[in-house]
Amino acid sequence: MNREKVKAKTETVLILCCSVLIPLLLVGYGVQTRRYESLKKEVIALEDKQMKLVEENKTLITNISMLSNANRIERIAEQQLGMHKAESDEIVRVEMKGAAK
Repeated sequence: MNREKVKAKTETVLILCCSVLIPLLLVGYGVQTRRYESLKKEVIALEDKQMKLVEENKTLITNISMLSNANRIERIAEQQLGMHKAESDEIVRVEMKGAAK
């Protein structure tokens, strides 16, 4: 009979452990699911932000290439600033002796 009591107590402890462990596992699963969804939303938001930044970067690169066009700069220099290309007789070369090269 002593063996039967030990077996009954073991079964009772096992059933109690399972009845406590199963809800704990379900709660843990729920917490992990919520955390996963939160991280998933954050990743999607970051990917959207990255796409916008890439598009903005492309636009800025296009603007830089348009603004740094040599013909555009020359036209602004001549028309708006009254500048002209220097003739060879207008160029003055200055040589400094003892200057670091």
